[in-house]
Amino acid sequence: MNIWLILLAAAVVVMNIVAYALMAIDKKKAAKHAWRIPEKTLFLATGLFGGLGGTLGMFLCRHKTNHWYFRLFFPLMLAVQAVALFFIVRFLMKV
Repeated sequence: MNIWLILLAAAVVVMNIVAYALMAIDKKKAAKHAWRIPEKTLFLATGLFGGLGGTLGMFLCRHKTNHWYFRLFFPLMLAVQAVALFFIVRFLMKV
C-alpha cells in the first residue's frame, strides 16, 4: 500500500478526533461557565480535514447548533472534504 495513503488516513483520523474533542470540551466548559475554546479554533480544526469530527461533535454533543454558521458550514466543509479526499486518494492510487 502507498505510504502516502497511510499518512493521509492517519492525518484525517487524528484531525477528526481533535475536532470532535474540541467540540466536546467546549460544550463541557460552556456548561460550567468556564474559559471557552474560540469559535475560530473550532472552525480551524474542522476545516483542516476534521469535518466529520466537527459535525458529529456539533450534533452529538448538541453544541453550537443554534448558530446558523455552524449548522451551515460544518456539514458543508465535510462534503467538500469528502470530495477532495476522493480525488486525492484517486490520484495517490495512480502514483
